[in-house]
Amino acid sequence: MGTVEGGFGVGARIEPTADVDARAVLGAGTTVWHLAQVREDAVVGADCIIGRGAYVGPGVRIGDRVKLQNHALVYEPAVVEDGVFVGPAAVLTNDLYPRSVDVDGRLKRGEDWHARGVTLRHGCSIGGRAVLVAGVTVGRWALVAAGAVVHRDVPDFALVAGVPARRIKWVGRAGEPLEPAGPARWRCPRTGEEYLETDGTLAPATG
Repeated sequence: MGTVEGGFGVGARIEPTADVDARAVLGAGTTVWHLAQVREDAVVGADCIIGRGAYVGPGVRIGDRVKLQNHALVYEPAVVEDGVFVGPAAVLTNDLYPRSVDVDGRLKRGEDWHARGVTLRHGCSIGGRAVLVAGVTVGRWALVAAGAVVHRDVPDFALVAGVPARRIKWVGRAGEPLEPAGPARWRCPRTGEEYLETDGTLAPATG
């Protein structure tokens, strides 16, 4: 993830109806659209798009060239690396056992529970209305299908779908499903890049 200094970077654009806390950090060229909210101590990198009605929680860290589509909800302490796409109305949760009140019936406060953030690795994409359960990690260049519920970590380059989500294919950096190219070998139909599968993981072929 890129390094962003304090304040709002050169060319950062905040629409008048957006709510961006003065303690948040926005990188150069980032746009925050109408009715979006960026909370205190959140860090958003350069050239990002925070869509209409999106929410970025306190202390969330977002890398460069990230797109949060309309009404995406990113709860603290999530980490979103460079080049990630989060589709419309997708939710990154932060509580495995949510309750409004404790066992005595008193309203729970921040100190009454431990937030567990979702981590989205470089270049991955999250489909619209997907739900990511607190604490999961989505690997590099992986793809989560629209409407999926992700309750466990997603490997690099995996395409997962369903409720609960499971891997159904492999995808390359271009985002398209890979085609077989020999034993344990896969090829991207768009770029021609090849990948090797080893023990349930995928990595770019080196030769």
